[in-house]
Amino acid sequence: MASLIQSEEAFTHFIEGFRDKKDEVKYEQALSEMAVKGQKSIIVDFKDLYAYDSELARQVLEKPEDHLPQFDIVAFSKLRMRDPIYADQIRRVHVRFRGLPTETPLRRMGAEQISNLVMVNGIIVRATSVQPFILRAAFRCSQCAEMILLDQSDQFLKTPRECPSCSSRRGFELVPKESVFIDSQRVTIQERPEELPAGQLPRQINVELKDDIVDIARPGDRISVTGTLNLIRKQGRGGTLRVFDFVLEANNIDVSGREMELLEITDEDEEAIRELASDPWIHRRILQSIAPSIYGYDTIKEAVMYLLFSGVSKELPDVRIRGDINVLLVGDPGTGKSQILQYSAKAAPRGLYTTGRGSTAAGLTAAVVREGGTGSFILEAGALVLGDKGICCIDEMDKMREEDRGAIHPAMEQQVVSIAKGGIVATLNARTSILAAANPTLGRYNPYQTIAQNINLPVTILSRFDLIFVLRDIPESEKDTRMAEHILRLHMAAGSPTTAPMETEMLRKYISYSRRIEPVMTEEVVQSFRDFYVKMRTASLEGGEASAISITARQLESLVRLAEARARVHLREEVAVEDAEAVIALMQRSLEQVGIDVETGEIDIDILYTGKPRSLQMQLQKVLGVISEMERITGVVRDDDLFDALMSDHGIGRSEAARLIGVLMRDGTIYSPRPGYYKRTS
Repeated sequence: MASLIQSEEAFTHFIEGFRDKKDEVKYEQALSEMAVKGQKSIIVDFKDLYAYDSELARQVLEKPEDHLPQFDIVAFSKLRMRDPIYADQIRRVHVRFRGLPTETPLRRMGAEQISNLVMVNGIIVRATSVQPFILRAAFRCSQCAEMILLDQSDQFLKTPRECPSCSSRRGFELVPKESVFIDSQRVTIQERPEELPAGQLPRQINVELKDDIVDIARPGDRISVTGTLNLIRKQGRGGTLRVFDFVLEANNIDVSGREMELLEITDEDEEAIRELASDPWIHRRILQSIAPSIYGYDTIKEAVMYLLFSGVSKELPDVRIRGDINVLLVGDPGTGKSQILQYSAKAAPRGLYTTGRGSTAAGLTAAVVREGGTGSFILEAGALVLGDKGICCIDEMDKMREEDRGAIHPAMEQQVVSIAKGGIVATLNARTSILAAANPTLGRYNPYQTIAQNINLPVTILSRFDLIFVLRDIPESEKDTRMAEHILRLHMAAGSPTTAPMETEMLRKYISYSRRIEPVMTEEVVQSFRDFYVKMRTASLEGGEASAISITARQLESLVRLAEARARVHLREEVAVEDAEAVIALMQRSLEQVGIDVETGEIDIDILYTGKPRSLQMQLQKVLGVISEMERITGVVRDDDLFDALMSDHGIGRSEAARLIGVLMRDGTIYSPRPGYYKRTS
């Protein structure tokens, strides 16, 4: 008891005597400002307490359950002296600690830490709704109406054994109005994806939040929790089991997931980053640092580099324009797609890697699950939500089930995940760049077919990618020799034959630092983009109605994002004309690979938007027009009459007409009521 009184006095001295660098009484001031700010807590930096009284700090770490309530009493009595009206209004003050000397990894949490004050970092994967938690229960005796007050300290509600007035042992009714409640919430935190050892399941722990720290974090947020590690009893058939569950009673919670800086960058790091950025060849150095073990693919690596750096998001009064860049790699097996994805997830300050075959809609977005204890529904965050403000790499996207793939649509453009299940209607942030890979349907990419015919992905998803690249495995003597040498030297040296100009850790810090910069476009850049856009649209206009549309406003927005990302590579505050020219060239290379009409050889954006080039759409329209006309007269169209009409009216030969009719049949636009006859689908 004496030690607790001493700790009470020591903490009083700390509040009254600790002065910061400005020689101000830091915590006395914080107490006097509580009423103005409407706070119920005073947050103490643990290093301040340690610097002032190391013995008291050690006792707090070892026996927090004894000392923290005493500190709360000290803080409340100090507040009462300063502002008795506000003190009576809030009834209690919490002393919360942040920044303990050491962080305890979730994987190392064990019996040694029981009843100690620990600090844990993790990511929230589920959160319950806010529920009332009873501190003092008021019971009314049903026999004599006597009111009995009981303080509650156990995890189960304690009821009176007998009435002090009439000695009755039954019929006690809880009176909520006279009882004391606080808000409580349970969240589950999980190891951060980037810290997870290979082949291991992520560890989780339940965290109990109480009073003013409830509901300040939600699934997907990265948090740092200071709290006391306690145990929860497990009930078996024969009574209480000898095995317990861990629960962390939170003392303080810091949400770091909404901050722009994803990594801690010291002053030395900042100096090194600024020095790197002053190099005129920095663009080339970073490009060579991206997946150095993979030979070639400079264009694709450039696209991945811009995806890692990302454009600038704009919050307008009516809409939000995304700044994150989405890239799709389509290619033959063995061309290194998966390695590029795995490297990108590792190089990003926050990156996740998943495969399409092993992912479901709930696993990618969010799931509504029933909690074991209460039976209520709670939200559980998926990969896109956990990757908020980072990148999500999805390998083998074409292997996903259709209903699972549909869940990604809103996340790719609106960057939110909307859930409406089990009475829960919620919108979670999914501000993530998506780097996806897909294999051609028939094993190898067929250059004589459109991108939509080559891969099993709907056009609604294809149109949401800023850049799409095709990786083809074409035999070429000189290139094959260089690649073979590169791969063999890689194995011979058991490491990268050419050391990357920038280490992965430094690259991650560089990317994280660059995201603080929000480059703006100059008038020259606006002019450059406008000229390119108008030129591409004018070329479509001159060809008349049947000509292909080579670019739309969506590609123009993609160009802006890419140019901003390129400016960030150089740590520039303004987008330069050279950035605009470089990304226009990159966009053209992407369109030349996937947006080419194989019939006419022209760039046609309709291939990405509808799956069919404009030339084919016009031909199909002619066939449909003839069928409509003939059907109006005869009711049903005979195939020979249709072929003759197409030849005489539009000069379409029999074999071409048969191909076009086949396309309309597959699309369900027309059908055959009996062999040799066609009708439009009504």
